[in-house]
Amino acid sequence: MAAKRGAFIVIEGTDGSGKGTQFQLLKDRLSQAGYQVEAFDFPQYDRPSSYFVTQYLNGKFGSAAEVGPYTASLFYALDRYEAASRMREALEKGKIVLCNRFTGSSMAHQGTKFHNLEERRGYFIWLDNLEFEMLRIPRPDISFVLRVPPEIASDLIDKKSQRAYTDQKRDLHEADKHHQERAAEVYDDMTQLFPRDFQRLDCVRGDKLLDIETVHTMLWEKVLPLLPQPGQLEMAMPVLATPEEKAAAAKVEDDIATESVPIAEAGTMEELQEITESPEDAVTNPNGPVYAFTSVLDPSIVAAVVASLGQGGGELSIRILQEFAKAARQDSEVLRRTIRSYGDESVRQLVSSH
Repeated sequence: MAAKRGAFIVIEGTDGSGKGTQFQLLKDRLSQAGYQVEAFDFPQYDRPSSYFVTQYLNGKFGSAAEVGPYTASLFYALDRYEAASRMREALEKGKIVLCNRFTGSSMAHQGTKFHNLEERRGYFIWLDNLEFEMLRIPRPDISFVLRVPPEIASDLIDKKSQRAYTDQKRDLHEADKHHQERAAEVYDDMTQLFPRDFQRLDCVRGDKLLDIETVHTMLWEKVLPLLPQPGQLEMAMPVLATPEEKAAAAKVEDDIATESVPIAEAGTMEELQEITESPEDAVTNPNGPVYAFTSVLDPSIVAAVVASLGQGGGELSIRILQEFAKAARQDSEVLRRTIRSYGDESVRQLVSSH
């Protein structure tokens, strides 16, 4: 049986928020619980894909303001793109993909360069389209944002050990106190704008930083409900029709489409003739590449027509004719036959075309 898709979890937060520590603890906890974990630490400083990120953080291209949010975002996006195929493969095998920082880090840190909220949100949309649509990087199921006040996080930054990508105590972002404050504000904005994608985890009570184990317990309690049971990772996926089954189904449908229609169905066929002769009544723009179906056709007919067009193309009016004739004889079987004939992928295409 094919493996059920795994889960994609990200640990986010400002510099000095304890991401690395919680990332490692969660990775170990998942492994102990019986999950296969594929861990990624971004940026990938040990890979060539991080070259431009490293140069940027060391100030080789100028200040953060001089580089600008869009150019800097490309550096980070291409580093994530390098890992995309490995991440997809892990997810397809049912593994838990765990990341220390991801697209949310670019949103927060580069988002500080916008002082207009609408421009910042426009940048969020641009970045989302770049990474998840254009580059086809996998989208996380959830990102947990560790919230630590900038003044406390600043002290923790100084306690970090030497990093491989810089010989400085602080990199370009860490050295800017105001940047850290603004990044915390942008993360807060993200958790409010996109609560399904970013969940805030407050790591401070009063003015006191919670201990590492307490934060880990809080994080684990949020992660656990999102996970499949280890024994359920191997689950049956929908089985697509074999070529032989598709051929047999196609023959049955061709027979149905070419059979004579009983007189009792004449009213239905008269209605069909009107639609095929005047397809503009059934769709908003029958001659163009983009159109919407009107209420003239039954929803089940629309579903079958769109799925059929998605798989094989063809002339719209002919597809309507075929599906309408089938429905006249076996109306309740339309959706089931669509899945058999065109495969589950066509149904998914139908949903995405809504």
